[in-house]
Amino acid sequence: MSPKKKLILIRGGGDLASGVAAVLHRAGFGVVICELPEPLMVRRKVAFAEAVWDQAIQVEEITAELAADAADCERLLKEGKIPVLVDPGAEIVKSIEFNAAVDGRMLKKAITDWDFPELPLIGIGPGFAAGTDCLAVIESNRGPNLAKIIWQGQAEANTKVPGIVHGYGLERVLYSPCEGVVKAFLKIGDSVKKGEKVAEVAGQDIYAPFDGVLRGLLREGISIKAHTKLGDVDPRPDPSLCFRISDKALSIGESVLEVIRILAETNSND
Repeated sequence: MSPKKKLILIRGGGDLASGVAAVLHRAGFGVVICELPEPLMVRRKVAFAEAVWDQAIQVEEITAELAADAADCERLLKEGKIPVLVDPGAEIVKSIEFNAAVDGRMLKKAITDWDFPELPLIGIGPGFAAGTDCLAVIESNRGPNLAKIIWQGQAEANTKVPGIVHGYGLERVLYSPCEGVVKAFLKIGDSVKKGEKVAEVAGQDIYAPFDGVLRGLLREGISIKAHTKLGDVDPRPDPSLCFRISDKALSIGESVLEVIRILAETNSND
């Protein structure tokens, strides 16, 4: 790995954070992702965090692999891959020099666990205050302000309403009716009919709300709490969309890239 290559740390490897990682990777940056020991992702086919479970994952043309430590990260970066670390506290910052960090965990609440104020932080969505606890915030809410760079203040509050796709909004999302273990009856990319059984949790069935394609589903065998998001149905009859990074994630990634480039220009002029 060239010593001149810029390195970006990303907290979270879900579908939005993975879109950011893909944009930065394609722009020539080295990217390291920090995740939980048992990450929960619905859109697993476009989430680099899936490497925590499967050791490796390819999202579009980009490969991510689970890394054990800093040396492993450096090896994977040299191979042109994205290392994924089980490192919830981002302790890797103590071993590798990064140029900036991105918090893409989408916790949607005040973030109090960033312990490296010397490293410029870019926050995605609600929970951050640009100019106070991070350098900039990227708007994550769909609408006219999606991917807007906020240099002072906060992103829009969490609406808890997903984007409308072909007239469907809240109906698209499947939630667990109770606490228990997920059992899947379909896989991501499968076509579904209204009323078809998709999964069950502790013996309680979850059905498709309309005809479409199963865009996302939690891993089978995972234990979850009641009311946890466990699936996503897309009314568009195109299974390929399940395996492509969303336009929303890419837009947010482009804004993150712009902030990093502005940061680099500012530092070079100092």
